[in-house]
Amino acid sequence: MSEYQLGTRVWFPDKDEGWIGAEVTSRQEQGDDLVLTFVDDRHKEITITTTAAKAGSAESELPPLRNPPLLEGTDDLTNLSYLNEPAVLYSIRNRYAQHSIYTYSGIVLIAMNPFAKLSLYGTEIIQAYSTRRRGELEPHLFAIAQDAYSAMVRDNRNQTIVVSGESGAGKTVSARHIMRYFATVEDPSRAPRRRGKEASGMTETETQILATNPILEGFGNAKTTRNDNSSRFGKYLEILFDKDQAIIGAKIRIYLLERSRLIYQPETERNYHIFYQLCAGAPPKERAELGLADSTEFYYLAQGGTPTIKDVDDADEFAATCRALSTLGITVERQWHIFKLLAALLHLGNIQIGQTRTDAVLADDEPSLVLACRFLGIPPAEFKKWTVKKQITTRSEKIVSSLNAAQAGVVRDSVAKWIYAGLFDWLVAVLNEGLLKDEVRESYKSFIGVLDIYGFEHFKKNSFEQFCINYANEKLQQEFNAHVFKLEQDEYVAEAIEWTFIKFSDNRPTIDMIEGKLGILSLLDEESRLPSGADSSFLQKLHNTLGKPEYKDIFKKPRFGNTAFTVAHYALDVTYEAEGFLEKNRDTVPDEHLALLGNSTNDFLREVIDRAVAVNATPEKPATTAGAPGRRAVAKKPTLGSIFKSSLIDLMTTINDTNAHYIRCIKPNEAKRAWEFEPQQVLGQLRACGVLETIRISCAGYPSRWTFAEFTERYYLLVGSEHWAGDLRELCTRILEATITDVDKYQIGLTKIFFRAGMLAFLEKLRSDRLNSLVTLIQKNISRYVQQKRYRLLRAASIRIQTWWRAVLARRVVEDLRRHAAALKVQTAARRWVVRHQFLDTRRAVVAIQSQVRGRQARLAFAEFKYRASAVKIQSYIRGALARSAYRANVKGVIHLQACYRRRLARKELKTLRTEARSVNHFKEVSYKLENKVVQLTQDLQRRTAERKEAQGRVAALEKQLAAWQTKHEEADGKIRDLQAELAKPTVPLPQFTALEESKRESDQRLEESIRKISEQDSQIAKLADDLARKSKEVDEKAAAVAEAVSKAADEGTMTRLRTEIASLRDQLNRANALNALERNNSRAQAPPSPTFSMHLGRNNGITADQPQALALPASKRRPRRHSSAGMFAEQTNGVRDSTDERLFAGKRSEAVPRAVSVAYPSDMNNRLKGVNGRAYLPEVYDDPAEEMVKLLEDEVRLDEDVLGSLIRNLKFPSPSLQNPPSSKEVLFPAHIISLVTNEMWKYSMIGESERFLANVMQTIQQHVMSHTGEDAIVPGLFWLSNVHEIWSFVCVTEDDMLQGIVPGGDDPDRPMDWPAYEHLIGVVKHDLESLEFNIYFSFMEETKKKLRKMIVPALIESQSLPGFITADGGGRLFNRLLQGNSTPAFSMDDILNLLNKVWKSLKSYRVEETVVQQVMTELLRLIGNVGFNDLLMRRNFNSWKRAMQIQYNLTRIEEWCKSHDMPEGCLHLEYIMQATKLLQLKKATQADMDIIFDVCWILSPSQLHKLITGYMIADYESPLSPHILQTVSARVSGDRNDHLLLPEHEDGSNFEIPQPRPIAGLDLYLPGTVNVPQLRRVAALAA
Repeated sequence: MSEYQLGTRVWFPDKDEGWIGAEVTSRQEQGDDLVLTFVDDRHKEITITTTAAKAGSAESELPPLRNPPLLEGTDDLTNLSYLNEPAVLYSIRNRYAQHSIYTYSGIVLIAMNPFAKLSLYGTEIIQAYSTRRRGELEPHLFAIAQDAYSAMVRDNRNQTIVVSGESGAGKTVSARHIMRYFATVEDPSRAPRRRGKEASGMTETETQILATNPILEGFGNAKTTRNDNSSRFGKYLEILFDKDQAIIGAKIRIYLLERSRLIYQPETERNYHIFYQLCAGAPPKERAELGLADSTEFYYLAQGGTPTIKDVDDADEFAATCRALSTLGITVERQWHIFKLLAALLHLGNIQIGQTRTDAVLADDEPSLVLACRFLGIPPAEFKKWTVKKQITTRSEKIVSSLNAAQAGVVRDSVAKWIYAGLFDWLVAVLNEGLLKDEVRESYKSFIGVLDIYGFEHFKKNSFEQFCINYANEKLQQEFNAHVFKLEQDEYVAEAIEWTFIKFSDNRPTIDMIEGKLGILSLLDEESRLPSGADSSFLQKLHNTLGKPEYKDIFKKPRFGNTAFTVAHYALDVTYEAEGFLEKNRDTVPDEHLALLGNSTNDFLREVIDRAVAVNATPEKPATTAGAPGRRAVAKKPTLGSIFKSSLIDLMTTINDTNAHYIRCIKPNEAKRAWEFEPQQVLGQLRACGVLETIRISCAGYPSRWTFAEFTERYYLLVGSEHWAGDLRELCTRILEATITDVDKYQIGLTKIFFRAGMLAFLEKLRSDRLNSLVTLIQKNISRYVQQKRYRLLRAASIRIQTWWRAVLARRVVEDLRRHAAALKVQTAARRWVVRHQFLDTRRAVVAIQSQVRGRQARLAFAEFKYRASAVKIQSYIRGALARSAYRANVKGVIHLQACYRRRLARKELKTLRTEARSVNHFKEVSYKLENKVVQLTQDLQRRTAERKEAQGRVAALEKQLAAWQTKHEEADGKIRDLQAELAKPTVPLPQFTALEESKRESDQRLEESIRKISEQDSQIAKLADDLARKSKEVDEKAAAVAEAVSKAADEGTMTRLRTEIASLRDQLNRANALNALERNNSRAQAPPSPTFSMHLGRNNGITADQPQALALPASKRRPRRHSSAGMFAEQTNGVRDSTDERLFAGKRSEAVPRAVSVAYPSDMNNRLKGVNGRAYLPEVYDDPAEEMVKLLEDEVRLDEDVLGSLIRNLKFPSPSLQNPPSSKEVLFPAHIISLVTNEMWKYSMIGESERFLANVMQTIQQHVMSHTGEDAIVPGLFWLSNVHEIWSFVCVTEDDMLQGIVPGGDDPDRPMDWPAYEHLIGVVKHDLESLEFNIYFSFMEETKKKLRKMIVPALIESQSLPGFITADGGGRLFNRLLQGNSTPAFSMDDILNLLNKVWKSLKSYRVEETVVQQVMTELLRLIGNVGFNDLLMRRNFNSWKRAMQIQYNLTRIEEWCKSHDMPEGCLHLEYIMQATKLLQLKKATQADMDIIFDVCWILSPSQLHKLITGYMIADYESPLSPHILQTVSARVSGDRNDHLLLPEHEDGSNFEIPQPRPIAGLDLYLPGTVNVPQLRRVAALAA
């Protein structure tokens, strides 16, 4: 009674709400009586008078106590201090209002049906629960599933998850989610346990297991008044695991299919889904063949009046069912047989049976009868006969009698039910064959069973189905109670505490009454086997047998009516109508129909019947007939009750042999409205599913239990600080001794403290009182300190004011003295200023008068001067004008006279010219002059021709002389090489050395002399060429003069002859020009070679590089051939070279200076190859470099050793650095060398060899990159990513050349280019390189993300860097920090930043494209934000404002990193977790605060906001969030599919975009000296 103090909160029963809260407002003691006054939430006053003796008895009228607000929102009901019915109901209701549908109650998970779609079952949620133990995250189905899986792995014991509840509570959906969890979960702490994954991420077996759901739901689920997808059978699915805990198969067991559903459905209900799916989704052709129409046309489907379900498309569901059947190996042909059988059942229901006076009548041409019999493969006449008649077999004869219409309808319906039940059993058997193969049966080591079974049912009219269902629930409840008791007992024993036997209600008598020897099922089977058995006889036997006193508490006879009986179940009393019990228990089909169906021509039907008979056969012993001991034993046909009983016994045996986990599904309201809670209905289900019984068992012992650390963390302040140090157990003992006097109220175990019911509330009250007293003490001391400080401040202020006033008075006296002295000075200055001002005014006036007078005089003198000057100027202008006018008149007259005279002379000359023009002699004279001029030109041309022949002779002589000098030069060159070879020898005698030096000097002198003479000859040739050009010019001028003369001639004969001569002269001139060009080319060929040459050499036949118009391809369109092995001397010829050209190019090859390609092979050939002892040696010498190149490329072994071994596997990567980054050639040289080898192979048409080479290279690169794990994969991954992209860019350039018709090789007839193979290879290589680049990127990112994912939670969420806000997991109280200190997480923010820096440096150092850099950093930052946000969202103990400040500080470091690396946009990917930390720090007291939160945290979805707010941890000094605020937040959560909870953490890298190809101007043939690749060095040397 001491608990009922003023302000104590209690519960009172209420007919609408179940329980209603109240508070003690008055407590009066009147003698032995205690008068308590309560005011409930409806402001109704309730008064209770009691005594101390009555209060402690079982008949106490005191209301149950209410828990403190801290405990009312708990997610585990066992944490409640007062564990009573109203407390359980209020906690579940409160959580349901916050959209938290799952709540623990010890080992039981209570699942409330939300009747809305929630974002609680995504892949991210599955992975989150797969890595956490039960209790670390919010209650969930997945937590139970993971607990079962962990127990199976840890204890090597089979597990069972029991999912129960009434229809519409969500059992089917819950079981489906559990199966999906096992099929998709991946445990990162273990090795991958899946083999043969499909694109969906699941194995074929896992996909098949999930595919059983739509099949079994289609054939076994139906719409009821309570549920749109109600399971009308029980299902136990065993998911089988091998030794590696990988799913390898499954096994399905079913219980009590509701057969009557096929022939009858109440109003608003439907038949099984598959019938409606078939009618809506079958193709038109198949529908016509099966005689299908709308579902309303069939009697078996139209009784409920609701052929459709809201938001369900039966056609789509039919397609899903067909896909599932195909997934499980049922062929389309077999599916067609199934659908044909279903159509036959529908037509059976449409058979119209008529009635005569006493007999049933069935027409022979009944359409439905004909269709049904055709599909079943039986004769219609036989089926008709045994439908309207029955046959009774006696010992001596068979009696056939007629049935009435009702009896014939029962026979028809029994056949339909039997066929459908057989089909369902066959379907389950086929599914088991596909899921439980022989090799699986032998290799599976353990299993997890999921039991989806009906809950306790109680309707207005209860029949045989409800009896069997409640019988199964009685068995399950008995096992559940025993399991709970055993767990309680085991924990007490493990903790070594003193305990007594816990009494709990045992339903064993009820089970014995049902399944006992003379139980209900036995009596029912006995009556069912009697030919004359009836429901009334069965009921009479029940009353006679069970109406005894020992059964009075569990079997009752109803007050009204004689057709029912009542069984007292563990949940409540249920009255069953006996009508129909025998018929449903028999569930028999006449033998005639069985024989008819057994002889069917439908092979599939016979297979179904045989399978159904085999499945339902029970090995019962044959029994002798009572009263006839000598009679032969007769085998009993199994009844439905006996079949169900045996299967239920097997199920209980399986559950008892496994470790059971329980999920109780609750239906919150009858109308299936979302988030609506009906307390009375929920209370009834809590009683029916055994949750309240579990609570009673727990309350009988020690329901509350805390670990030592949790207890001391919460209640350490109840004792003095001098006791805080030391052992936790000792501290707990001190706290309990100081607070609880009754030692029976608690027990101290080995690791936990066990409390009786109500003790936690008592401790909470003591803690609250202690906190209030401490707060009062702190306030008192702070108030004293404040007043003392205020007094000191006032005293100091007074002294300061006095000092200030005295200073003010002193300053006033000094101010007066200063003012008097200043006045005297001002007067003196003023008088002086006045006198001086007067003097200055007088002086300014005198000066002004003088200036005015002098100015007037000056202006008058100037005006007079200006007047005189203007008059003189006017006079001069007038005189000049008169003179000019006279002159112009004279000139005009003279010109007129001259013109007249000249005109007269011109007229005379004109007359003379006209006379001469008419004379012929004039033309002859002109012609004669032209002939003389042509003769003269001809003579000049002959003379010039002789001179040209003389010049050609001299040129030929010079050529011979040049050839002689070249021969001498080559001989000298040979001698020089011989001398150099001799010099290379290690020892040479001194005389010989001196002679050689002398010979070398002479050779050098001869060489210089030869070069000088060649130069002189070149100058002579140039002079001759100039003379020839000058003479050609003169000929051109003369030809032009002749042409001009001819144009003036009138004689056509002369004109023709002249044109002929001019044409011949032009031909001679063209030949001279060609000869001149040839001599100019020869002169150029004899010139000394230049140290550098153009990549485009001229062709022969006199065409030079300066004449691109003579080539086959214009020079403007020619592009340099890349990286040819012939180097700068490569030449493609259209004809055959002459000996002069050969000598010319041989000289150039011998004298040109080779390009230095690397420090690894210098240009000095003497130092290129040396042996061990220093003696020089030379490799095999080839006459043609191309031949040597081909040999090198064909040596696959040495080439693979260099490329695959030294260049890829054993390559030492350049260290990434931003201060001293490696050069481009140091990073990309592997790509250039590989591209060089590939290009050389293509040049020599080695298509097959290049394909093999590139395949090996790509495979080796991929294997090498993927061999690195963790942080070690960063450098090789990015290095080869850049190099592979370089190779890909080279292939892209080659592809562009190929499209333009350019190939790397020449026109070698021995190695013709296979153009189709080359074109195909380019396309394949390009695609393979793209795939390789993607694989390298994915592998590198996957390993980097794995490493980063391990760091994120410890570094970002758990690490605490702000010293003033350190908090522990339990809330950050002082005592926890004193005991445990600051636990250091495995990683810190420095580790994350170091990893980001390493990736950044590698990206920049290895010349990775900027787009890839942005993508890599974006993905890593997004991973940090998403993983951190998901962990914070799912944690139960981190949602506090202090923890939010720590996380925000860590995020600030990442923001600073992004800004310092020019990536401010990277902070956008942290927006989710940044807004989450803001939410945790904002005020949450009122609705206005919630509106602000929703505005500030705009990026968070309603589900995420709801999760963070409802999971917020209240500090001791904060007020709890009001239920109204939490309900308001929950109301904003919508059922939108886009309203996600967790952010995606796993990106498959499919969004990687390959950058644009790099521009490849040429290959840098650099090779570091540290790389041992002699074969590649030789290839590079030849290519250089």
